Amino acid sequence: MRNFSFHNPTKIHFGEGQIAKLGKEIPPGSRVLVTHGGGSIFQNGVWAQVEAALAGFAVSRFAGIEANPQFDTLVRAVEQAKREQCDFILAIGGGSVIDGSKFIAAALCYAGDPLDLLTGTRIKAAVPLACVLTLAATGSESNPHGVVTHVARQEKLPFSSALLYPRFAILDPRTTFSLPARQIGNGVVDAFVHTIEQYLTYPADAPLQDRYAEGLLQTLIEEGPKALADPEDYAVRANLMWCATQALNGLLGCGVPQDWATHMIGHELTALYHLDHAQTLAVVLPALLAERRAAKRAKLLQYAERVWHLRDGDEDARIDAAIAATQGFFSRMGVPTTLSEHGLDAEVIPQVLAQLQRHQMTSLGEGRDIDLEVSERILLRAL
Repeated sequence: MRNFSFHNPTKIHFGEGQIAKLGKEIPPGSRVLVTHGGGSIFQNGVWAQVEAALAGFAVSRFAGIEANPQFDTLVRAVEQAKREQCDFILAIGGGSVIDGSKFIAAALCYAGDPLDLLTGTRIKAAVPLACVLTLAATGSESNPHGVVTHVARQEKLPFSSALLYPRFAILDPRTTFSLPARQIGNGVVDAFVHTIEQYLTYPADAPLQDRYAEGLLQTLIEEGPKALADPEDYAVRANLMWCATQALNGLLGCGVPQDWATHMIGHELTALYHLDHAQTLAVVLPALLAERRAAKRAKLLQYAERVWHLRDGDEDARIDAAIAATQGFFSRMGVPTTLSEHGLDAEVIPQVLAQLQRHQMTSLGEGRDIDLEVSERILLRAL
């Protein structure tokens, strides 16, 4: 196992009724900017609970943060927060709303062009933020990362700072009951791929991390289809919500090599063709595993045996079966696994490669050896 440092300061309040704790967690006298996406929080009762818990606080509400949070929208939120002198941010939603709120928190403390914070300028200060999670997927509720879409530049711009960990996160599985099937499937795939990218690399003498990852993957495989079949099964939704948080709160990746190439290629597909984030992951990951089977051989065999219980046949047959099982699982979750299913063909590949080069994503993977030629082969396999 490699050396590592780990610290996660986010306090988690998990379970039914925990929204009521908001008033005790936010510092008295705070002027709160509440951010959210559409109107679902009014229909599913979440806003009523939040409003009751925030009685006595000065509250300014900003709606309309997109599924891929857009820079221009977030700048408007920053302007509103400045006008209202907000000094605390409460995000209500999934990863997109939380990611966008992290950017707002940093931009409120930056005197220059907010775009700087997405293009290399270090974040030195941020307004404190917290969240009420309503979509389990990205793990943004307990990590310091975010991604913002800049439409004019056709870019998804990642950013990160230890200052952007939410102070606390409320995870009530009941808030996810009203999600449509598409978002349920996307959330499960997102958490699954987060786990894979910290696990399916090469052996690093880290058996605990391996077993931790395998437990998350097996739980997602078991519980994901149940959530589609019965969206209001509290136990199932609780397990999925906790899996998604655990998949990217930093602990899983401690001491092990990681491969985020699937995410980097996926970001370009989302920016160019407006696919859901998880849809791009479901397309890229199986193709990447097939292309990188030699470099990942030992872990692919371990994955086949421990996660999918594939023990018969020769090694190559077991690897093929594991990749096919992964694709099959994504399909069962209602998420397509090829570019053609999204109406895209080989003509998109040069555009994606050009974007990867533009963003200096030319040495990806755990070995930093996924160059543009390898990325091209991955995309060809994904057709």
